Amino acid sequence: MKPLSTLHTLRTDSPLGPITLAASPTGLCGLWFDDQKHSPTEAQRQPWRTNEDHPVLLSAAAHVQAFWAGQDQPWSGPLDLSVGTAFQQSVWRALLNIPAGQSQTYGELAKLLDKPLAVRAVGAAVGRNPVSILVPCHRVLGAGGQLTGYAGGLWRKQALLKREGHPMAQLTPALFSE
Repeated sequence: MKPLSTLHTLRTDSPLGPITLAASPTGLCGLWFDDQKHSPTEAQRQPWRTNEDHPVLLSAAAHVQAFWAGQDQPWSGPLDLSVGTAFQQSVWRALLNIPAGQSQTYGELAKLLDKPLAVRAVGAAVGRNPVSILVPCHRVLGAGGQLTGYAGGLWRKQALLKREGHPMAQLTPALFSE
């Protein structure tokens, strides 16, 4: 992860555990569960400042709460995905086009990006998505439609898909492993 400048942060609760939201001067740049892989380190978070009045963070927190209340509206606030490479940013922006309750495979996503041979690179970029839930990386499935990889844990991916009414979420956790 590229170094992040001084950011404003806000904590919010969710049924899947506490979430840290982060905003840069450009927009929302982070949404991480406490134990999520690829989240910023404690050292990276040191210069960040808690800001319970930040409009982008308040909007994002409200959006996350509305998601859990059953309102599947795409995030329309400002996003700052500049922490990623140009390729990663293209993958993350493509994720925004997957509607709630639907999914794509990593291969389909690679083809949409005109990179059909870059399935693994697409998968790696999806896994490093810094704005989970609102940039819906949980809607990407393996080639056979199976639940694979999620930086927040497969149990969270399954819960997010279930919340959206996706049929894949009906699998029991015993049928797959992280």
